[in-house]
Amino acid sequence: MKVIAAYLLAVLGGNKEPTFEDIKNILCSVGVTDDSDEGIQLLLSQLKGKDLNELIACGRNKLFVCAPVVVPPIGDGSAGGVVVPKKVSGISSL
Repeated sequence: MKVIAAYLLAVLGGNKEPTFEDIKNILCSVGVTDDSDEGIQLLLSQLKGKDLNELIACGRNKLFVCAPVVVPPIGDGSAGGVVVPKKVSGISSL
């Protein structure tokens, strides 16, 4: 996550294609000195030639498709959000 955050900071700062050194400098400036070189290389190889705005939009669309929908209970909540079918004039309806 630190590597992705550093990449995004570089892009927000106006660098459309951050290099390994750019990301490493950002990480070092905030005290991250662990061995993240492989992570930086992996990220750069996966993002090479791709538009960041399009990637974010695609991810956002996938998130909306997978997001669960929660239906709150109606009334005092004693039914727990369960829909109970009722019979109206001999016809079962919801």
